Amino acid sequence: MFIETRHLRSLQIIARSRSLVQAAEQLHVTQSALSHQIKSLERYFGTPLFLRGCKPLRLTHAGQRLVELANTVLPQISRVEHELQRMAGGELGRLHMTIECHACFEWLIGTLDRYRHDWPDIEVDLRLAMSFDAMPALLHGDIDLVISSDPIEAPGIVFEPLFPYEGRLVVAEEHPLATLPFVTPQDLRHETLITYPVPRDKLDVFKYFLAPAGIEPQAVRHAELTAMILQLVASRRGVAVLPDWVLHETSQPASLRSLPLGERGLHGMLYAAVRKHDRHLAFVQSFIDLAANAVRHMANEKPLQA
Repeated sequence: MFIETRHLRSLQIIARSRSLVQAAEQLHVTQSALSHQIKSLERYFGTPLFLRGCKPLRLTHAGQRLVELANTVLPQISRVEHELQRMAGGELGRLHMTIECHACFEWLIGTLDRYRHDWPDIEVDLRLAMSFDAMPALLHGDIDLVISSDPIEAPGIVFEPLFPYEGRLVVAEEHPLATLPFVTPQDLRHETLITYPVPRDKLDVFKYFLAPAGIEPQAVRHAELTAMILQLVASRRGVAVLPDWVLHETSQPASLRSLPLGERGLHGMLYAAVRKHDRHLAFVQSFIDLAANAVRHMANEKPLQA
């Protein structure tokens, strides 16, 4: 490609000037340098770009076409340069995310609403289709952030802690387990366990509680929505294990009780996974801070009765 942006800028200025001398002054180059630049274009394309001997300067049809190109391309280049400068400063960018934590909808949607208000120039999207292959998608740049409770060692990825949580067993208040101080894996042997429709290795109750004890519940039932899970539990259709932040919501049925899993409880940490080279970006840090604070206020609210 022979045409350069300097050619387009020169022709744009020439079209607005009365002479090459005037154009050269505006471009801060010598008249000789400007004439050489124009002649090189004319030699390459084999056609004159302006009419010699005319005062003021008049462009040929070929020169006019290049000026039209300059008027179209140069503003676009300027706009993109400005956007790149804002991206470098963390003022503009993209934050596409997915979740490996199904229950995160309980706080994430409200957090995203607040984030969009604070960062209106950031392109935000929730890509649920990538939740089952999240880390490769993060490494490949298909998404920019993953909400996860399972940190892994992966080159180029950093896991930023958001907040700790406790997984608690939720039962109906008249359920026989409701009177226990805590439950053991054996207590769930004859229960129907209601879970989100995700692989077992993504569920703490299986990964860290039942599987190590070699215990399988009597049945497993799936429900997409947290509200549906809680309604099923309240109607004695089964029991469920949910993170404590879900149990701080005010819309839960009053006839539910929650219990620790094991004498010490089942505790974990929720993380935001991002690429290392994106970690310093202001809009990424802002989301991490906002996500962490979104759930902290729940710690001061009263959970379901233990």
